[in-house]
Amino acid sequence: MQQLKFTVEDMTCIHCSKRVQVALRRIPGVSDARVSLADKSAQVEYNEEQVEVRTLADAVREEGFTVGGAKARMAVEGLRCASCVSQVEGALLRTSGVISASVNSATAEVNIEYRPALIDVEGLRRAVEESGYRLAPALDSTGGSVDRHAEQQNAEYKSLMRKFWFAGVISLPVMFFSYPDFVPGLRDWMPMGSDNRRIVWGLLGLLTLPVLVWSGSQFYTGMWAALKHRTANMHTLIASGITAAFLYSAVAVLFPQWFPTQALAEAFWDVSTVVVALVVLGMALEVKAKGKTSEAIKKLVGLQAKTARVVREGREVDIPVEEVVGGDLVVVRPGEKIPVDGTLTEGSSSIDESMITGESMPVEKGVGDEVIGATLNKTGSFTFKATRVGKDTALANIIRMVQDAQGSKAPIQRVVDQVAAYFVPTVMILGILAFMVWYNVGPEPRIVYAIIVLVTTLIIACPCALGLATPTSLTVGIGKGAENGILIRSGDALQTAKRIDAIVLDKTGTITKGEPALTDVVTIGGFVEDDLLAWTAALEKGSEHPLGEAIVRGAESRGLTLQASIDFAAIPGHGVSGRVGEHELLLGNVKLLRDRNIDADALSADWDRLAADGKTPMYVAIDGEAAGLVAVADTIKDDSPMAIKALHSLGLEVVMITGDNARTAEAIAEQVGVDRVLADVLPQDKAHEIQKLQLEGKVVAMVGDGINDAPALAQADVGMAIGTGTDVAIEASDITLIKGSLTGVVTAMEISRATMRNVKQNLFGAFIYNILGVPVAMGLLYPFTGLLLSPLIAAGAMAFSSVTVVTNANRLRYFQPKGAVT
Repeated sequence: MQQLKFTVEDMTCIHCSKRVQVALRRIPGVSDARVSLADKSAQVEYNEEQVEVRTLADAVREEGFTVGGAKARMAVEGLRCASCVSQVEGALLRTSGVISASVNSATAEVNIEYRPALIDVEGLRRAVEESGYRLAPALDSTGGSVDRHAEQQNAEYKSLMRKFWFAGVISLPVMFFSYPDFVPGLRDWMPMGSDNRRIVWGLLGLLTLPVLVWSGSQFYTGMWAALKHRTANMHTLIASGITAAFLYSAVAVLFPQWFPTQALAEAFWDVSTVVVALVVLGMALEVKAKGKTSEAIKKLVGLQAKTARVVREGREVDIPVEEVVGGDLVVVRPGEKIPVDGTLTEGSSSIDESMITGESMPVEKGVGDEVIGATLNKTGSFTFKATRVGKDTALANIIRMVQDAQGSKAPIQRVVDQVAAYFVPTVMILGILAFMVWYNVGPEPRIVYAIIVLVTTLIIACPCALGLATPTSLTVGIGKGAENGILIRSGDALQTAKRIDAIVLDKTGTITKGEPALTDVVTIGGFVEDDLLAWTAALEKGSEHPLGEAIVRGAESRGLTLQASIDFAAIPGHGVSGRVGEHELLLGNVKLLRDRNIDADALSADWDRLAADGKTPMYVAIDGEAAGLVAVADTIKDDSPMAIKALHSLGLEVVMITGDNARTAEAIAEQVGVDRVLADVLPQDKAHEIQKLQLEGKVVAMVGDGINDAPALAQADVGMAIGTGTDVAIEASDITLIKGSLTGVVTAMEISRATMRNVKQNLFGAFIYNILGVPVAMGLLYPFTGLLLSPLIAAGAMAFSSVTVVTNANRLRYFQPKGAVT
């Protein structure tokens, strides 16, 4: 089975998307098709032996719509170094119909965008195979895929370790007998120029050959694949180095008479065997370490429930979670995982959603509330109706977003890739130049020194460290974000987020909760606060006005009993009136009371105070007498002031943008401590305000949640959408905060800075290693110190340089964001 995502143009309504979906599902061999009107895309799961991509495209066109570029994510087998990345990308980009290709060397995956009308998946596979690599299914959101991926990595690790042990065991006798002059007893039995030495070294050559042929086979196959396309890679360097040492040794043993003196007829079998052993060991450790970089994805996939208890024909039956379909009634008991997304239809419970949102406190759920697959039911039993299953669940979408982000490239990586593309040819030229210099002007025996310098220069250079420096850190950093409820869409967003110096927060739904709530009850004339609130709430009971609903919720939260009201009347522009029990009630503005000659002057000071705080106070009169005030406001989220304080500590200017009047905005701003307020901003002008900040020279992030925030999110250098907001806002953003709290903004900033700091450490280490290592290997220190680097030390340094980079990136897995702390 293959998965394919492509854009469908010209869809304007929900009926259009349904038509396309039905047309795709009718095709024999298509197991599932989902069409999204929001991002104008179709995602199809199909059997590639039964269906061609062109068939899918034709089905969409027959319905009257245009097919855009398709997207595919595939694993690349045999990917070893930064120069390999450019070879795979180059092979794909040269193929007709491919729009873009981006290879992540840390995860060994490639993201491809292409035109199905011009090329299909089989064509992409052929293009990659011709470059010397193979495409395979990528890790997806299913448990089976994770197990298969782990098995493949484990098999590769074991294979490399077997090759290492073989080369390592052979290296011991080879090293022992390669230097008889330094071993007492051997120097007398194997003197220079003797037949004994020649016979023993000949046997060592025979021992070395299987090491090159089997343990070092990947170097020769990799070099051959590169040569076929007139390129060079890491394998070229290693294979050239060990082959040069082997051939020199073979000539020295078989034809010693070709050399002017016996001292020149030296054998370097140990260089070939030890270099192969050390480099293969480094590759094995790198495979092991790279497996840990995708730990976050594996954790997310591991969150999924394996089975679900559904009601079928009146009976509860346990089935694999893959068999749950939309509309199924699913039963969940205490302590069980919720298998798929849905809407609660019966019962209630407390649900731990920390694995998805990062929120540690359990959330109370009742009938009508949505539940998220992979979250944990804590207390009660309940039944819910499945609404999103399989690859449509929130968790599956999160996994897909994280994988897409990990497959993207930060701008800094594109520069490194360009450098890496020229790295191997440059090193080979430098190696040849060093050989020529040592052969012509070096000390005697010049040929021996020249060979050692050539082999050492080829072996010490490490394009792997350069190629892995950025993607490994980005992969771990983006995964760390997902663990904390932060979905980072691309490496570009992660890199840009580090440079942000101003952050714009939408007020409603971002700083505040986004819905009015009762905040104050003020009484005069001996009225009791709970009584006044109970009567006022009774009057508004059944009201559809947001302010009335807030009063009712406030009374219910205090446990007050609400009576029935009669003679309810709405008075346009003034308020409402009615009778509750024995009392006549009025609720509204001051005009409502004055029109009925009720003196409200005693409440004026309190009204002014509440209004100054950004609240909406309403007068209450009972039986013709002013009784008090009830105030309602869009209340500030509990953690907003703390989060804004933390943003200040990161050196950011915090700006609040709102359509509210300046008085209300300033009141909110004073409570939370923002630096600047942009009030009375119409929805269509928010993007313009962002642009004005950018013209001041600021790198701006925008945080919002509504449809009207989407243009501003797109305009900002980095758009952050609150996960509880609308799909449109989330689609327009670069970073999604699942939790719906501003503390997520702080965490996102911290993760961005930590990740880019890690990237710079890796790049610094990789560049310094190569900048210093290559000249030393060329013998630059020899004229001053008399020291010449051994090829064995060069092999060890090269093998562990890339392991060091990956290990440093994995340190991010233990990074703990401080978040919004006081």
